[in-house]
Amino acid sequence: MTDALRIVVVAPDLAIADPDDEHAATQAERSRALRIGLLENNFNLIATLPADVFLGERLAQLQPDLIIVDAESEARDALEHVVMATRDARRPIVMFTNDEDTTHVKDAVAAGVSAYIVAGLAPQRIRPILDVAMARFAHEQALRTELADARTELQDRKTIDRAKGVLMQRQGLTEQAAYEKLRKTAMDKGLKLGEVARRMLDMVDLLG
Repeated sequence: MTDALRIVVVAPDLAIADPDDEHAATQAERSRALRIGLLENNFNLIATLPADVFLGERLAQLQPDLIIVDAESEARDALEHVVMATRDARRPIVMFTNDEDTTHVKDAVAAGVSAYIVAGLAPQRIRPILDVAMARFAHEQALRTELADARTELQDRKTIDRAKGVLMQRQGLTEQAAYEKLRKTAMDKGLKLGEVARRMLDMVDLLG
């Protein structure tokens, strides 16, 4: 359920230093509307944080399920802080902005933003936007895992081939016999074949 998600909003301070600054007032009002919209939709808004150098530390403590970036003219700076803060523990990121300059949308998506919404703060739009962002993030994570598994499998295959070559050369074994020896060692030790091959090659390198 989306409403059970622990959500952190990354946004500028609502305090307005200059009462005559209409832009700051508009942004503060928009930011307030986003938070009210989340609460009205019964979302679990656990914190609102500034986009600063401490963001990573705060996110690590809070462990949110989803991050909403509320930014405008400083959107790129805010996004950079969020991306840096989540690079070791990826999370879905939704960006709300009224800035119609879309030149950095491509960069935002490449950096890991799951949804980039311009002028999308109508309360009834928030839930479907977050649902789509979560689904897209889950899909991308699955693709990432699949790619990582494929790379590991390819690397393991190369390592196993090298280990077989060493056994064939040093013990005069056929390729099949070398493979069977590696496989039996893996079964006996309860290890994966690639790990046995890696350990064997490390030992060969160590002993020369």
